Amino acid sequence: MQTHPSKYGKALEIGHLIGGEEVFEGPWLERHNPADRADLVARFPEAPKETLRKAAQAAQKAFQEWSRTPAPVRGAVLMNLAEVLTREKATLVRLMVREVGKTFKEAGGDVQEAIDTAIFFASEGRRLYGQTVPSEMKNKELFTFRRPVGVVGMITAGNFPIAVPSWKLIPAVLTGNTVVWKPSDDSPALSYVLVKLFEEAGLPPGVINVVFGGGKDSTGQWLVELMDEGLLNKFAFTGSTAVGRWIGEVAGRNLLRPTLELGGKNPLVVLRDSDLELAVEGAWWSAFATGGQRCTSAGNIIVEAPIYDEFKKRFLEKTESTVVGNPLEHPEVTYGPFINARLYERWVEHYSWGQADGATLLFGKARITASNPYPRFKGDPEAGLFGWPTVWEARPGMRQFEQEIFGPTINLVRVDGLDEAIQVANAHPYGLSSAVYTNRRDWAYRFKTEIKAGMTSINNSTVGAEAHLPFGGIRGSGNGARESGVWVIEEYTYWQAVNEEYSGRLQLAQMDTDYTQPRTPTNWSELLG
Repeated sequence: MQTHPSKYGKALEIGHLIGGEEVFEGPWLERHNPADRADLVARFPEAPKETLRKAAQAAQKAFQEWSRTPAPVRGAVLMNLAEVLTREKATLVRLMVREVGKTFKEAGGDVQEAIDTAIFFASEGRRLYGQTVPSEMKNKELFTFRRPVGVVGMITAGNFPIAVPSWKLIPAVLTGNTVVWKPSDDSPALSYVLVKLFEEAGLPPGVINVVFGGGKDSTGQWLVELMDEGLLNKFAFTGSTAVGRWIGEVAGRNLLRPTLELGGKNPLVVLRDSDLELAVEGAWWSAFATGGQRCTSAGNIIVEAPIYDEFKKRFLEKTESTVVGNPLEHPEVTYGPFINARLYERWVEHYSWGQADGATLLFGKARITASNPYPRFKGDPEAGLFGWPTVWEARPGMRQFEQEIFGPTINLVRVDGLDEAIQVANAHPYGLSSAVYTNRRDWAYRFKTEIKAGMTSINNSTVGAEAHLPFGGIRGSGNGARESGVWVIEEYTYWQAVNEEYSGRLQLAQMDTDYTQPRTPTNWSELLG
């Protein structure tokens, strides 16, 4: 690693980390601060396929020793990691604000999620429980054990550059696996530093190998293809549903079980008895936190007719108070820039979708520029790609109602009654997060039992996660796999059944079992009649 001066600090020149060594192979790429593109954050190489093979081979070699390391010892490394991350939290937060454009508040939560995850799984090293099972034979015992799956390929997104990788990396290494990780090319510096902090915490070289590069027709695609070469035993992915389907196909033909955390079009329902002030606050945060660049961001706010007009009035007032700008220079902003140009280009397209489908634009004027100013903007709008907070009135069947937009855009949808609210909440192909605002317990019960989503909040936002609760979706949002909490351990282990014979002879279950035979039945009706 080398450093060079840049506008807001030093620019890092970093290489892939393979087997504990820094490797500079492949053409050079650059990552710039998305809020001020004149600021170079990192230069890094794009890994060719041969470099990926080296990383997988290094992981295979490290697996031989790491998988045999006692699980409590592996857990102790994670406790060290929690301490290291806590010590470096402020540095990581500032780097995250600079590299991906998150606010200081959200970046702090991102790093804290990794700290909490490390603490949680440190003790799980002493709780990788199997079971003792009674045998039907004498002088024989049965057991079950969790075993690591092997080398895990990972691809993660840049919107949560520390938290989401920690959901994968930490349980993977705790359970004895090794990793080849391709982080987002939006967050190479954070990813490099995170792996170095793992190593400082005591993780042996080669347990986590990081390779940099793009996605399609590049490092990410080639990493997935290593499954076809037999170099990976598992794949974990966070990203779009379309790419997740393809990864699932590659994993399926290799009889591997992937972990797929995909997109969302998350409904937030506001019923007529709700606390409107609370609902407006939660809906606004669900829509515009991280500039809508979360898989759990609200996509449709579904409001009952009796309170629709009042909710719309209050929500638009709240939206107009949203502060946008460069979070490094103006920590008070609600959200910053688009993480990259690809996300911006996709987001700006939806303005034409809405117009074509007949949606009503209530607030928003696409990109913020000097000639298209936003009243509450802080900084230089020409230095990055910034979007107006945007609000539409829409209805089911519209493209923007059904598709993930991934930007600061929300739809308001009017419905009549709880039945229609639930029907509309499910009228899209995703199933990640959801929320309902109501003070009636029976309505809350109906919503949480009838909504098609992996996660549901009652009187809270669609966004947010805790380290000890399962995270994941159904339908277009995932394949049923879960991250975080003890549930994720299922994704990185397989069950081994073991039977131990002490009799000194061959005993055949079902065939040699000495079953007790029933006695002649007593006619109780005759005796008691």
